[in-house]
Amino acid sequence: MAANAIEIRNLRKTYGGAKGAHEKEALKGIDLDIPAGSVFGLLGPNGAGKSTLINILAGLVIKTAGTAKIWGFDQDVNPRQSRAAIGVMPQELNLDPFFTPRAALEVQAGLYGVPKSQRRSDEILELVGLEDKAHAYARTLSGGMRRRLLLAKALVHNPRILVLDEPTAGVDIELRQMLWENVRKLNDEGMTIILTTHYLEEAEEMCDEIAIINHGDLVARDTTSNLLAQLDTRSMVIIPDGEVRTLPETPGIEVTRRDGGALSFSYSAGQVSAEAVLAAVRDAGIRIRDVRTEQADLQDVFLELTRSR
Repeated sequence: MAANAIEIRNLRKTYGGAKGAHEKEALKGIDLDIPAGSVFGLLGPNGAGKSTLINILAGLVIKTAGTAKIWGFDQDVNPRQSRAAIGVMPQELNLDPFFTPRAALEVQAGLYGVPKSQRRSDEILELVGLEDKAHAYARTLSGGMRRRLLLAKALVHNPRILVLDEPTAGVDIELRQMLWENVRKLNDEGMTIILTTHYLEEAEEMCDEIAIINHGDLVARDTTSNLLAQLDTRSMVIIPDGEVRTLPETPGIEVTRRDGGALSFSYSAGQVSAEAVLAAVRDAGIRIRDVRTEQADLQDVFLELTRSR
């Protein structure tokens, strides 16, 4: 097995340049390695360049410069092998309404040159929970079922790498749980998963490593735990036993009111101890009915890394 499922060097993509039009640099020289066997999160705000990057990997967009290796195959040198190594579940519901799910998988397998004896259409339909809809027209499927069919189509050629582009946007909880159960199962079997999502708690729970793209630049790339550790901000939430009219003022500690009368004491763990926060509470004469601490989550990291760029 390759050490890296994806290896990207100086990847650039520029759109536009027609008469009177300004060029837009969607990717500005991205260098990125994605380890084989990982669940890798690709995050960024709208227009950051995530979809451009994915479409280049899928062979749907031609890059302006740079190299991309997929499972060790350079796209420019071995385009057929590189495309065979990756499957993409797109965000858009691009399905032929007059095909049944089983027929759609058979056609997709044919496009990838999978011999009939090696096709796994029924097995894949069972995996995504569509075995009872195998012979129903795609136009009769619900939105959630169509999402499942998109996942099934991405798996027909048994790719080493599966890209999920905003897979749970607008879907119900049941479908989301089904999808993540399948993703975990595929990853346990050795498949590399690349995920783009707007749900940061989803990335925090699912991803081993994360890259954050903003305005075409790679602004962060690390393990999820290391990214979370970048922010040492802590919040101690105090439920006071009685009304607090004046908020305490202590250097290094920011105090704000929350709903229900709770007080949030935000501080840097590297500069202020929890004991110092409690001391400030006692010095202000505030009696504590309940207390809890909160740590930064991935959303805090994401906002911190994209705010000033």
